[in-house]
Amino acid sequence: MSASDSADDIFCPSGQVDPDCLSESARFALGEGLRFARETRWDSVRSPHIFMGLLASPDDSIRAWGDRLGADLGKLLGQFQELFHQEAGDGEPFLRLNREFLSDNVIRLLRDAYHRAVGAQRSAVTPMDLLITLLTTSNSIVAECFERIGVTAAKLTELAVIAEQKPGSA
Repeated sequence: MSASDSADDIFCPSGQVDPDCLSESARFALGEGLRFARETRWDSVRSPHIFMGLLASPDDSIRAWGDRLGADLGKLLGQFQELFHQEAGDGEPFLRLNREFLSDNVIRLLRDAYHRAVGAQRSAVTPMDLLITLLTTSNSIVAECFERIGVTAAKLTELAVIAEQKPGSA
């Protein structure tokens, strides 16, 4: 299945995320998000884990976003890991990039990011599709964390769109 053949879904009928719908860097970021869900002891992948995955494996546009934000991505990653770590959670949860292991918000995030990519006539989701969708989704926990320190979702998104258009010029 490719985006040009079908804009149905980013999920295969088996429930797995279709790797053909993801750029290599987005695939890696999702894999890192899965790893962070395990490390923070959650029994499902949540949107903050996707954000952590983007921070752990930033491509040029994510780095440019961090530069524009004036953020140290490594430090930001550590803060999110700390914030979302559960002491009482399962020490070794079984997780896969499959619908049954993803929160409803992550399922919606992946589908919306895929539709964003298709709308931009790209066949694969990029890390920036994931980030912008993550920041613009209603009730975004990640955006709420930034709002608490005075950085609005609108400002985060604006910086992300600029970084997406000009990743090398921060």
